[in-house]
Amino acid sequence: MFKLYNPDNRQTIRIEFEGSPLDVPAGITVAAAVMGYGGENYIRLSPVNGEKRAPFCFMGVCYECLMEIDGRPDQQACLIEVRDGMRVRRQTGMTEIED
Repeated sequence: MFKLYNPDNRQTIRIEFEGSPLDVPAGITVAAAVMGYGGENYIRLSPVNGEKRAPFCFMGVCYECLMEIDGRPDQQACLIEVRDGMRVRRQTGMTEIED
């Protein structure tokens, strides 16, 4: 489904995905990094039935790309550019809302 574009001269950075280091091209989104370089075909689990979910629109409309980024849940991974040292985790289920 996805074809990676990785010219030889593109700088790479290191993020942490699910506790493991992942080297990805600078300038791409978190969703693109996980789907293209993380070796996985999903980025979160549905809060309704636990099914694997992946980004659909890649432009911030569908909310299928929600991930925990640097300890913050419910981040739209398709709109956030990777940064060196970023910590990314899959989001499983719904986020707890504090009163």
